[in-house]
Amino acid sequence: MAWRELTKKGVRTSLSRALTPVPPRPVVGSNFSSAIEDVIKTSIPASLRCISEFSSRSALWGSACHKVPAVLPLMRYFHATPELWARRNNNDPVSETNSKKKPSSRGKFAKRVRTEPPVEAPYVPPRPKRTTKSLLDKTIDIFEGMTIVELAKRTGESRPTLQEILVNVGEKVESEFDPLGIDIAELVTMEVGINVRRQHSTEGTEILLRPAVVTVMGHVDHGKTSLLDSLRQTSVAAKEAGGITQHLGAFVVSMQSGASITFLDTPGHAAFSAMRARGAAVTDIVVLVVAADDGVMPQTLEAMSHAKAANVPVVVAINKCDKPAADAERVKQQLASEGLLLEEIGGDVQVVEVSATKKTGLDNLEECLLLQAEMMDLKARIDGPAQAYVVEARLDRGRGPLATAIVKAGTLVCGQHVVVGSQWGRIRAIRDMVGKLTEKATPAMPVEIEGLKGLPMAGDDIIVVDSDERARMLSEGRKRKFEKDRLSKVNDGATQNLETSEEEFKRVEMPIIVKADVQGTVQAVTDALKTLNSPQVFVNVVHVGVGPISQSDVDLAKACGACIVGFNIRSPPSSINLEATQAGTKIVLHRVIYHLLEEMGNLIVDKAPGTCETQVAGEAEVLNIFELKGRSKAKGDDVKIAGCRVIDGFVSKSTTLRLMRSGEVVFEGSCASLKREKQDVDTVRKGNECGLVISDWDDLQIGDVIQCLEQVVRKPKFISSESGAVRIEC
Repeated sequence: MAWRELTKKGVRTSLSRALTPVPPRPVVGSNFSSAIEDVIKTSIPASLRCISEFSSRSALWGSACHKVPAVLPLMRYFHATPELWARRNNNDPVSETNSKKKPSSRGKFAKRVRTEPPVEAPYVPPRPKRTTKSLLDKTIDIFEGMTIVELAKRTGESRPTLQEILVNVGEKVESEFDPLGIDIAELVTMEVGINVRRQHSTEGTEILLRPAVVTVMGHVDHGKTSLLDSLRQTSVAAKEAGGITQHLGAFVVSMQSGASITFLDTPGHAAFSAMRARGAAVTDIVVLVVAADDGVMPQTLEAMSHAKAANVPVVVAINKCDKPAADAERVKQQLASEGLLLEEIGGDVQVVEVSATKKTGLDNLEECLLLQAEMMDLKARIDGPAQAYVVEARLDRGRGPLATAIVKAGTLVCGQHVVVGSQWGRIRAIRDMVGKLTEKATPAMPVEIEGLKGLPMAGDDIIVVDSDERARMLSEGRKRKFEKDRLSKVNDGATQNLETSEEEFKRVEMPIIVKADVQGTVQAVTDALKTLNSPQVFVNVVHVGVGPISQSDVDLAKACGACIVGFNIRSPPSSINLEATQAGTKIVLHRVIYHLLEEMGNLIVDKAPGTCETQVAGEAEVLNIFELKGRSKAKGDDVKIAGCRVIDGFVSKSTTLRLMRSGEVVFEGSCASLKREKQDVDTVRKGNECGLVISDWDDLQIGDVIQCLEQVVRKPKFISSESGAVRIEC
């Protein structure tokens, strides 16, 4: 067996030689061998001194099969470090001094040797590929039946990421080429952080002509509402507070030719710029009303810019042509100078001269509007889910949140589940603008819907969904997206405020709570109050709401020291007024925007700390100089007294005096003594003579002028222009 084993190992010998023990051979270098053995015994642990198969002596003497106790290990078979051998045999770890290795000097191509066991590092999440700020302004188009592949191309996200979001929202998609619903596509896109714009297909639907939506715009008090009253034979303007329009109203007017036109009436005051922008966004034609006796005004130019931004054609109606001071030609020249291409100068803008009070020129205005609508060939789909636009929203005491909307396409049916901005609900009732109940609303029809869970924002889109579960899911997704965008803007604003100068942090904060009758008015009043910000007072609108002032509003005002502003709402109950008075909370109620802004501007001016300035309170001319000799050390040194006459204002003992000579400042100091007719006084008025002594100054000459300086606090000014724009001037 031994011979077979040796044969397998490649040892060629005879059986007898293999079984015969071989005596050890004498080696010349035995002393050297024993010396090595002694070194190894002292440096290598006992557990590493025995190898059963190979011995040190067989390696030194060349014996192939001589088995003896191993004293000297074969060094060429040990490539591991002593630390690893000790760890392998469950021995104690070697000290750190022995585990450190000398760094290699072979440069950057030297192989690194890990001397310590690997340590688990904490998890660091990967950096996002794009920040939220870059996605706030990005908007993509989505449509019904788009696939994950198409959605990934438009959003710029990977398909696995979108599929993971689909799983989170509870949608099962087996393939990335399966069609998605438009609601699911919007949910996924909002989770990514991108805004969406819905696109509805008109294939297979009925396309019919629809009435035109016309928005009446112009400057305040130029007769917009009066013109609409003449067209529809009503008197709305007489019922409005202050004689000005402060809401955005929608009406359907049946013209004499039998056609119907939907009119939107917009306020002309400068505070309602957002309402005019919303009216231009939803309209087909803009009627620009300009008073013939007043001409082009700031809100006229603003209305022109809104129409140009919305790419909407304009029809100019020059009103009040019956007045003696009317000059229609001057108005046309002003409009042409502002870049409006009228038909008279080769443009495409029609101009009509009308009079709302005399009801003249209304036929020509109707003809122009119908001609413009015919040229535009206005059509919309009738069947299918409705698309609508919220014009105004208000909170009714008995019916809850109400939204005034105009249907753009499709048919809005009572009982459908809708999502309006971040709110949702089931339509309980649909009323036309007269207040009559109807079952459905067709394109270009203004209606008022009720049944929403919360109050939407003016300008929100109304979309129809299949079920209440889908409506709730879409509403929650929009709320999360809105809150995320709001926090991102707040963080950006905080970062910018840190970079501002220290002077801005000295401003006084004025918290305000705004309550109004409708959502659009709340936004208009809030924007108008924010324009009253100044370097001295920061107007902070802490809360806004629709409806009357409640107990929670008073509690919030007490907590933050705010002023409650109520616009076009009823007076609060006496209990709330009493509690607000006891807490020192001011409640401001108005029905006209002019009066509201004027009172709030005065409150802001009073709250402003003002700026300290040095001004000249009076001047005195030196007529003579008297020298008073000091009679003893107790009386002090010699004193020079200036005999003066006050030529302007007054001279006071407690103020600073400035000595002027030949128009130049010679000295500034305090007044040591002021006497009139040998009596000490505090103030000497204009025209009187006095004697005064300036502290630490004796160089006086006849003809010098002594100015009395005082520190005054200059408050900012509230300025209101003719157009209704207000500002605080410091």
